[in-house]
Amino acid sequence: MSDTDGKKTLGLRSGARPGNVKQSFSHGRTKNVVVETKRKRVVVPKPGAAKPAGAGGAAGGDPSRRPAGISDAEMERRLKAVQAAKAREVEEAAKREAEEKAREAERERRRAEAEAKEKAEREREEALKAKEEEEKRKAAEAAAAAQAAAAAPAEKAQPAQRQAQPAATPRKNERDRDQRPNNRGRDDGGRRSGKLTLNQALSGGEGGRQRSMAAMKRKQERARQKAMGGSVEREKVVRDVQVPEAIVVSELANRMTEKVGDVVKALMNNGMMVTQNQTIDADTAELIVEEFGHRVQRVSDADVEDVIKEVEDKAEDLQGRPPVITIMGHVDHGKTSLLDAIRDAKVVAGEAGGITQHIGAYQVKTDDGVTLSFLDTPGHAAFTSMRSRGAQVTDIVVLVVAADDAVMPQTIEAINHAKAAEVPMIVAINKCDKPEANPDKVRTDLLQHEVIVEKMSGEVQDVEVSAITGKGLDALLEAIALQAEILELKANPDRAAQGAVIEAQLDVGRGPVATVLVQTGTLRQGDIFVVGEQYGKVRALINDKGERVKEAGPSVPVEVLGLNGTPEAGDVLNVTETEAQAREIAEYREKAAKDKRAAAGAATTLEQLMANAKADENVSELPILVKADVQGSAEAIVQAMEKIGNDEVRVRVLHSGVGAITETDVGLAEASGAPIMGFNVRANASARNTANQKGVEIRYYSVIYDLVDDVKAAASGLLSAEIRENFIGYAEIKEVFKVTGVGKVAGCLVTEGVARRSAGVRLLRDNVVIHEGTLKTLKRFKDEVAEVQSGQECGMAFENYDDIRPADVIEIFEREEVTRTLD
Repeated sequence: MSDTDGKKTLGLRSGARPGNVKQSFSHGRTKNVVVETKRKRVVVPKPGAAKPAGAGGAAGGDPSRRPAGISDAEMERRLKAVQAAKAREVEEAAKREAEEKAREAERERRRAEAEAKEKAEREREEALKAKEEEEKRKAAEAAAAAQAAAAAPAEKAQPAQRQAQPAATPRKNERDRDQRPNNRGRDDGGRRSGKLTLNQALSGGEGGRQRSMAAMKRKQERARQKAMGGSVEREKVVRDVQVPEAIVVSELANRMTEKVGDVVKALMNNGMMVTQNQTIDADTAELIVEEFGHRVQRVSDADVEDVIKEVEDKAEDLQGRPPVITIMGHVDHGKTSLLDAIRDAKVVAGEAGGITQHIGAYQVKTDDGVTLSFLDTPGHAAFTSMRSRGAQVTDIVVLVVAADDAVMPQTIEAINHAKAAEVPMIVAINKCDKPEANPDKVRTDLLQHEVIVEKMSGEVQDVEVSAITGKGLDALLEAIALQAEILELKANPDRAAQGAVIEAQLDVGRGPVATVLVQTGTLRQGDIFVVGEQYGKVRALINDKGERVKEAGPSVPVEVLGLNGTPEAGDVLNVTETEAQAREIAEYREKAAKDKRAAAGAATTLEQLMANAKADENVSELPILVKADVQGSAEAIVQAMEKIGNDEVRVRVLHSGVGAITETDVGLAEASGAPIMGFNVRANASARNTANQKGVEIRYYSVIYDLVDDVKAAASGLLSAEIRENFIGYAEIKEVFKVTGVGKVAGCLVTEGVARRSAGVRLLRDNVVIHEGTLKTLKRFKDEVAEVQSGQECGMAFENYDDIRPADVIEIFEREEVTRTLD
């Protein structure tokens, strides 16, 4: 047998054959490319190969179809492995099927147990309910029988029992009918999951938080509608929606109880691309509300103040109250001293400079047991506004006039305030103990201002008093009591308090403090109130003697602690029900005041701004900062500062406030180059150090006269000095000479006064000024002299002027600077 039988010779041959391919391109271009071709390997079996299993019937198969190189034993082994794998697959499939059947049987068993348990639970619940209803029914029958036996004969009790019997039966039938559909089928889709069972109620299941009956009914209704394949539209609830001047989109949706997304979509359909957090105006909100089918109620921001209602008190609720007496008059006419004599106190000793600069509120009880509330107002002209506020809250005005001084400007002003407030007046002629006192002159002077006293056949009571000796004080109190009796002053103490702020200040230890005169109602500790742009809760009430009190009735002045800020003197205090109401009202008032100030600033046109700017170019300003102990003093100082100045200079108050001088004030003063005026206040340590470092001037005052005078003097320093001309001589030109190197020289005769070289001169021709200037030379004979006396001749030459003629008159004068002051 040859070595090459059935076999090919072995050799190294690459699997790829090289070849050339000719590529053709446009314009006759060609290119030869070398490529490699690979052939697929084909396995050719040997002539005596075995056949696949099953084809022949022999265990080893047909050797002619067997793959090359595989023996009969190998082929048999492979066939056995295949058969074993198939057998394992069959066994595993059978095992899986058996396990699935077992799991299904277990599920069926558990489901049956659960249904049986639920059925038993349901039957037990029904049995308990039936038993409970049976007991109720029996109790009701027994009660009905007893009632019927007591009310009517026995034959009438039988129909009542027959009527009572069907009453419980329909309910049981309805319960059975309602529960019957739930028993169909094994799975109810979770519809019973929301129901409350007896066991759950007793064991406190679901964490103690149960769904409401309405929620479960809604869920059942939705499930029933879903099962029926349709949805029923809920009935539309039409609401009254309050629409303010501006509202946030989400808040509008909340008030309509609509989805925010639906409201935003409606706005977008109307051409407004807004989000839920943006604000829309009232007109747009009204359009959206109507589109959703609700009713619109337009409200204003000012409606927040509607909680402060003006209640008309009933006549039976009114009770007598003490009168409020305001002491008015000119400065240093003895108002506070007169009140001291009434109170037996020494208030005047504590006043700076002996003058009153705050409104004092006091209560006095007379010997007859009558309680009087006094307001002591300052008499200085700067406190005009304070006196006007005093007249607004008062019932009676006591006009104090000094018998030795008669009627003065502030006396007239007090008369006008009393007439404007339409309150009765009592004239107290003070200082009658002085030798120069003349009460009749006071009465006569008052006639000029339409105040006719009783002694002059008028209606105004007048009493001669002396604060020093105590003369006439009893008569004055009798006159006040008589006037109060005529007025029949009454108020309702059993209502929410309302009062007026007489004075306000910022106390370092107590915070903002307001002196309030209660006008109606009773102010109690713990009350929530709003006063002007501030609000608060009454933390403490302090009377005029410095004692803490629990409440203050009508006509009682008290200091109120617990404000969130310092109110303006003259603001009205109102008690509200909740702190939210008070805060809302205070914020609205603050916003309204801010808008009003902004509107006042924006109302000026461009032309007005330009005119003001041009006018201010020639005006010098003195900037100052004012800090005072109380609001009324600060307001009075600012008003006094506004009156200082003229067309050339004015005082500008950069900032005025209540309380101690702080670093913030020093920083503002440094930036504007202004001094700080402290009235009855001091700078704290840090502010003093900062002021020393930055060179800021701080001045302290306790008397308003001194402050006004100092500011007036400082403002006067900004005035330009007045130039005053003093004529010192006249000279007449007799002859004109031409001098080489000098020009024309006038030969003059000094006819009056003296001629000085340093003085100014004017050349008059026919009494008309044709030149004004200075002398270039003044000679007597050939010598240069400083001055020439009257009656002497001299030579004069003008600086840069040669048009001089005989008979011209030379006027000689000197300029003098005169310091000006503000009146």
